[in-house]
Parts: sequence; C-alpha cells; structure tokens
Amino acid sequence: MNTPWTEFLVREGATLEDSGIRFDAPEAEVSAVESGTVVVPLVHLGLIRCAGDDSVTFLHNLLSNDVKKLGPQSAQWSSFNTPKGRMLASLLLWTDDVGQMIAASADVQPMLQKKLSMYVLRSKVKLADATPDTVLLGVSGAAADAALAHAGIAAPTAPMTQAVAGEVRCIRLDQRNFVVAVPATAAPAVFTKLAAGGATKAGTAAWQLAMIRAGLPLITTATQEEFVAQMLNFEVIGGVSFNKGCYPGQEIVARTQYLGKLKKRMYRVHVPGDAPPAVGADLFTPEFGDQSAGKLVNVVAAPKGGFEALAVMQISCAEAGEVHLGSLQGPQLQFLDLPYALPEK
Repeated sequence: MNTPWTEFLVREGATLEDSGIRFDAPEAEVSAVESGTVVVPLVHLGLIRCAGDDSVTFLHNLLSNDVKKLGPQSAQWSSFNTPKGRMLASLLLWTDDVGQMIAASADVQPMLQKKLSMYVLRSKVKLADATPDTVLLGVSGAAADAALAHAGIAAPTAPMTQAVAGEVRCIRLDQRNFVVAVPATAAPAVFTKLAAGGATKAGTAAWQLAMIRAGLPLITTATQEEFVAQMLNFEVIGGVSFNKGCYPGQEIVARTQYLGKLKKRMYRVHVPGDAPPAVGADLFTPEFGDQSAGKLVNVVAAPKGGFEALAVMQISCAEAGEVHLGSLQGPQLQFLDLPYALPEK
C-alpha cells in the first residue's frame, strides 16, 4: 500500500519489494554497511501500540521479558510464544509518551496484534496498528553516532536504551546499530538529514546484514513455532526474564534453562553459492543423516559472494563442524563469529 512515506522513498530512488526495500542491488547495499554507515527505512517491520492503564501488566503477563522493568529510557528484546514455548514473534519493545511500542516482522504483525487482542478481555488496554503513523529508520555503521548528531538526533550511550529529541526517539541496540522512531509526517526530513550527515541510503538487505552480524534474529512467518527462545540465544541478548512469573510458554522456557535440555543453538554462518537460500531451509549433517539437524533463520547476500545467515542447529553438529544446506550433498556452511559468547553446555 502506497503512503506519503513510501511515495517519498520512491522519489528518492527506492524500489519497494515484497521482502522490503532497496536503493541499489543487494550486493552493493551490504557492501555499504560493511564499509561505511547506512540509513535504512525499516519497512520490513510492523508496529503495534499498546496503551491504557493496564498496558504494562497486560504485556508483562504475555511476553518473555519483564515489561515492568521497561522504563522510559530503556528498550527490551522479548518474544511472544505458544503454550509449548515456541516463538510466534521476536519483538523489540520500548515506551513512548502514549504507552508501549512493539516492533515485529511486518508479515507477523497482523497475527500478533490479533492474538494479543484475544487476551484483552476486561483489561484497560487498547492495541492499535502504529505502522501507518510511525516510521522506523535503521542507522548502522562506525559513524552512526556522527550521522545522528548531524541530524540533531540525541543518541543514547548504553545499549538497549533510548533518548528523545523533540518528536524523534532513538534506540541504541549495540555499539553500531540504532533504531530511530519518528512520526510519519516528519520522516522525510529526518531521513534526508541522516543521508546528508554521511549515512548512505540503503535498503532492507543492508539492515539484515547488520542484524545478522549483531546476532539479533527476526522471526518471520517462515520460522514461526520452530524455536524456543534459548535456541535463538534470546537469554544471551537479554530477551528472557527467568524471575517474572508466568506467561505463555514460560514452563518450557524455564525447563530448558534449568534442566539443561537445550540441544540447539543459533550460530552465524556463511553459505556458498549464487542462489539465495530460503529462510527456514533445512540443514543436514553426517551425524543426523537424512534427518534435519537445523534451519536457517535469517539470510542475506554477503559482500564478497555467497550469503551470510543466522542458523539454528544441533549443538553437537556445530561442534563437529560439518553442516550442509538442503542435503548432505548441499553446500557446506562455514562458521563465523558472533559478537557475544554462547553459554557452555
């Protein structure tokens, strides 16, 4: 659906696609994020606003993180799970002047809003699609702070905190990645200032590479109900609270944590080849034969050829080191570093 924001982006040279947006070929855009700083319209994400007297308690009782600790200057990773502990959505949460904002994959957002609405009942809570009136921009790169400063945007200094300057809200995810939330009417001016401040205009592929290298997964419809939070390293990145009490799937998540039953983890890998691997594609290893040993979570073109991906697989298979895409005869994955250490078994 065309909006004034997307029409502006098209005038700026963007091409809108089902998977997101691009200003150049994906290979060029991922090269830009590797070598410089980029500003990316995060059109592949959707937003839900949760407001009302009971909104904090409402979300606290449904999500994997401790929403009661979500202060006005903080942000959280979280998840919404099935009763069996399988992720239906991975979420970025923050508080604004109205209530709580939830960012999730755009293809998951309608389902998520519908399911959350089923729990409202008599709670003093209103859920609304905030995607049309709030624009998200991703800023990534070594000079991200400088680009933000040029645009007059206050950048927080600590990861998973936010700062506000006028109508613009800036969330620091880590050392080099920021999410900027701005009213749709003001978004063209902010985007233009960020580009003028040294950030190259780039599309979804650039942000996907930044998130893959940061080890931050995004659940899409292709991977719903495939993973328990710890399989996606969510307890490592701060997306799970083990002290908050019950929520859908809490028993499974807690059992996985305390009884040592986790057999799969998420890793960063390189996949050789020219054909883009499908998100959700199966992985195979000699140990498991013709039985799937894991799946791809997020995939993007790599700057020097092939593809980079986040992949969940059997820990024992990752330790053995031989993992193939699609079949035992498929391309062999190369393991790459994550920016954080995984817990020992």
